[in-house]
Amino acid sequence: MSKSKDSGAIGIILKYLNGQNRPHSTQDVFSNLQKEHGLGKTAVVKAMEQLAQQDKIKEKVYGKQKIYFADQEQFPSVSDSELRNLDAQISKLSTTLQGTQQSCRQLESELKDLNKSMTNEEMLKEIKELKKECSIHQEKLQKIKSATNHVTPEHKEKVYNERKQYCNEWKKRKRMAMDIFDAILEGYPKSKKQFYEEVGVETDEDLNVTLPDI
Repeated sequence: MSKSKDSGAIGIILKYLNGQNRPHSTQDVFSNLQKEHGLGKTAVVKAMEQLAQQDKIKEKVYGKQKIYFADQEQFPSVSDSELRNLDAQISKLSTTLQGTQQSCRQLESELKDLNKSMTNEEMLKEIKELKKECSIHQEKLQKIKSATNHVTPEHKEKVYNERKQYCNEWKKRKRMAMDIFDAILEGYPKSKKQFYEEVGVETDEDLNVTLPDI
């Protein structure tokens, strides 16, 4: 790095630390100044070490980490009353900050809900699609209402009653036939199957027919 760039980095960092007036590591300074001023990590470390050597900033070592902060002797002394005023201002600003943060959270929540909501254009499009769908269903309903082949409840009941009657008749005739066949088979010298074949009888089972439930 050139000498002019070194001095530029030193001036930027010194101004930053004096303005912040609180402890910083080299990583803190690099992270906070890199984007705005384009300072590299090596340049920041070198500049802060040089400033500490020149006693323009103070350096403290905590374990393996070095912390840098502004030289407090350059700042004017503050009386007890001024400190109390500063504490009162800090308390007031802290209260204002809490209120502002709460308002921000509320606004963020409202913004989140609004982002989930539909825009006017989207709502108009949705309404148009629903009206179109509703019109199709109304047309189908009208066709059904105007049809002449509806089954009335009376006719439906009549059909079910006739079905029940036919099924009962089926059961009755099947039982009568089986009773007659069983009586004949008592004196028949051959098997039931041979008898059915000779007579030409086809049972429900032969035709895979099942009597419906009623």
